[in-house]
Amino acid sequence: MRRVNAMPKRPTTTKEAMIDGAFRLIREQGHEALTVRNLASFLGCSTQPIMYQFPDTETLKELTYQKADAFHSKYILAAEDLLELGIRYIRFAEEEPRLFRFLFQSGHFSGFSLEDLIRAPEGADVLAAVSTEEELTTEEAAAFFEPLVAVVHGYASLIANNGMKYDPDAIRRVLLMIADRIERGSDWNDKAVSKE
Repeated sequence: MRRVNAMPKRPTTTKEAMIDGAFRLIREQGHEALTVRNLASFLGCSTQPIMYQFPDTETLKELTYQKADAFHSKYILAAEDLLELGIRYIRFAEEEPRLFRFLFQSGHFSGFSLEDLIRAPEGADVLAAVSTEEELTTEEAAAFFEPLVAVVHGYASLIANNGMKYDPDAIRRVLLMIADRIERGSDWNDKAVSKE
């Protein structure tokens, strides 16, 4: 005898589940693997519910990018100071190379300058942390941060692309040396000294 009032089956392909699945797919296989067909296979469903939720796959990619960016920001902002923030940024590339490449090497920042990258909404929390820690205005923090970003991102890119071994001690020494030289050569540091 069939039960007439049976509870309907819960959908396993909600919009959130698809974004989570896309995030996990990229994390495991890289952003190149994110297609509707691959995601459907990864989630164990047909392509139809994905295409229903995301008629435009660019929306799926953008929402997945936002999830990956939030994951990355939480990871690096767990740092206690600016040096550790740089180390965590580089370590993320070593631990999560596919996510790093999705975030920074999939064309999302195509046509941006380094200053644009620093001032992008995705980097607002990091710039605020630099401003607070170094007791700088936002403009001064951006100027201070720019050469550090170039070095930190360079290290991270080389590591994420298997071009370099992750060596935290060597990286720490280089970052300390660069930060020290920036502080000694900065206009705002000279102003602070003259006020004392």
